[in-house]
Amino acid sequence: MGISKIRKRDGTIADFDPAKVSSAIEKTMLAVNIDNQELPDMIAGKVILEIEKKAQDGHIISVEEVQDIVEKVLMENGQSEMAKAFILYRQKRTELRKLKQSILGRMDDSRLSVNGLLIAKSRYLARDRKSNIIETPKEMFRRVAKAVASVEKKYKKSEKQTEEIEEDFFTILSSLEFIPSGRILANAGTSNRMLYSSFVIPVEDSMKGIFRALYDKALIQRLGGGTGFSFSRLRPKGQVLETTAGFSSGPIAFIKLFDHASDLTVVPGNRKPANMGSLSVEHPDIIEFITMKERGEIKNFNISVEMTDEFMEAVKKRKEYAIKNPATGEVIEMADANNIFHLIVTMAWKTGDPGVLFIDRINEGNPFPDMGKIETTDPCGDQLLLPYDAGNLGAINLSRFVLRKQIRWKNLEKVIRSSVRFLDNIVDLGRFPVKKIEDMAKGNRRIGLGVLGFADMLYKLRIPYNSEEGLAVAEKVMKFISSTARNESEKLAEEKGVFPMWKQSVFCNKAKLRNCSLIAIAPTGARSILADTSPGIEPNFALGYTRKVLGNTEITHVNKVLEEVSKEHGIDFSEDIIRKIIQSNSLENLALPEDMKKIFVTAYDIKPEWHIKMQSVFQKHVDNAISKTINFQKSSTTEDIKKSFLLAYELGCRGITVYREGSLSEQVINIGR
Repeated sequence: MGISKIRKRDGTIADFDPAKVSSAIEKTMLAVNIDNQELPDMIAGKVILEIEKKAQDGHIISVEEVQDIVEKVLMENGQSEMAKAFILYRQKRTELRKLKQSILGRMDDSRLSVNGLLIAKSRYLARDRKSNIIETPKEMFRRVAKAVASVEKKYKKSEKQTEEIEEDFFTILSSLEFIPSGRILANAGTSNRMLYSSFVIPVEDSMKGIFRALYDKALIQRLGGGTGFSFSRLRPKGQVLETTAGFSSGPIAFIKLFDHASDLTVVPGNRKPANMGSLSVEHPDIIEFITMKERGEIKNFNISVEMTDEFMEAVKKRKEYAIKNPATGEVIEMADANNIFHLIVTMAWKTGDPGVLFIDRINEGNPFPDMGKIETTDPCGDQLLLPYDAGNLGAINLSRFVLRKQIRWKNLEKVIRSSVRFLDNIVDLGRFPVKKIEDMAKGNRRIGLGVLGFADMLYKLRIPYNSEEGLAVAEKVMKFISSTARNESEKLAEEKGVFPMWKQSVFCNKAKLRNCSLIAIAPTGARSILADTSPGIEPNFALGYTRKVLGNTEITHVNKVLEEVSKEHGIDFSEDIIRKIIQSNSLENLALPEDMKKIFVTAYDIKPEWHIKMQSVFQKHVDNAISKTINFQKSSTTEDIKKSFLLAYELGCRGITVYREGSLSEQVINIGR
């Protein structure tokens, strides 16, 4: 092939990739419902011959010229319907580019959707001191890739090797195959090198310890980090204080104090500070803790009950369990486990809180048992962290690894390995607001590689989320990610050394690893919008919605996989169908083929037990935990919630969070049911 370069729309010169020609033709075929696997390569071959004729004498052909040739070849080969579809596609892309240019104020050079560009602009693109955007999304990805790859020089990589790694990082970022956390996207390569998202701060049972935690919290949150606290060490309300002869305030009072402090903390991007507050089910103040959300006493905290195996067994056997003095472990009284459990269930039914942490099971996976217990998690329950521990996050976009209803395992393996190296480099690149956290983070080199786009992956595979086949895909994919990540960590240990606290860990003399922990499935709300795919391992909440941009310009978004499959069925995506999809957020009552309805399920189409089964299957291959919400319809009962908590425990989950539709007056999204 004589052609090697192509001129892009922004005037830059890039390598010519003939596979993109075949891909464009394949998408055009889908648009007119043509099923011929040989046609894309045949048409592409003729297109490339025409391109080579035009690209003689040093002429660098432009993207527009290539598209003109595609139209010409399609017409000459009797593919008039495809040519028409391709022309319409070009027209839509032109309109989209104009809209994105209006949003950004310059030509957008990325693969982001309009919604993805809006998220990038509001959260991640660099700004000058006057808050003006000073980079495009592509420049953002380059900034991040360059900064993270620069760490390799510390490990004696040559300039060429570092550049190759940078290019690899840039490729997985700009292709949206790997999406690191918002802190990394916003801050890597800038003066603010706060790159970690999740922290746990211990709350010791003294005024000094409590206010030390409050101060550390402020330092972390003003830079955008989320903080988790267990208040289980604090003495109960009303206990006599030896030093002052007064009475202790109890953990609930201090949770309120921490919550109020969050109101006063300025967080980057005008976001609310994220907090987790947990309390042991054995604490004397557990009832006041369980009911605090119903009383409206806090608004900046997720709360969870630390449930022991002893408590869960007492629930199942309908027995009493011990309420203990948190300082001495002395039994204060015996309480009916089912009464407490019923109260937890009722409050979760009413408010969505508290969630549940199966704390003994969590500690079974503690890589440093001799250093102490894992007391709680980060705000979303996915990072199981020791006191003063922290985690950095990134997610592989699974929806990008399906082609012709098949998972591209080799491509997925390559991105997993690059992602592990990327996140491991974050440990060296990041700055920490608290010295104890820095020591812990650099000592254990914990990373949190997760996923997003799983529901869209199943759509592309034509597999229902709520099916045994869906569970089988989840297990196969997560096992592959986990084993590949571990193997890459072993290779990095050989290349760069084991994590410094290796001799204090359960891995000592068993496995040489670069990282004490590798996998954590965190929430990916904003990042899934950036990548235009489903969040985490959650099913899609809706299949379509509208959004106003630039004042009165309304854009309509429908799940792109649904659009493709509709075309395969010969269904014209009319305005009427789109309107119905947006209004109902489900295909259940629409006049569409039953096989489509079976595949394109949304959160409330799926029974809670399938949500829990899916979480438990992923948990088998996740060494941290999983952020997932078990969705319930408004008509669900407390008994439904109870069954779900028990099922989650039986199936090996490390925690569970539920949400019943409409149980909060200010829920983020409302659907018309």
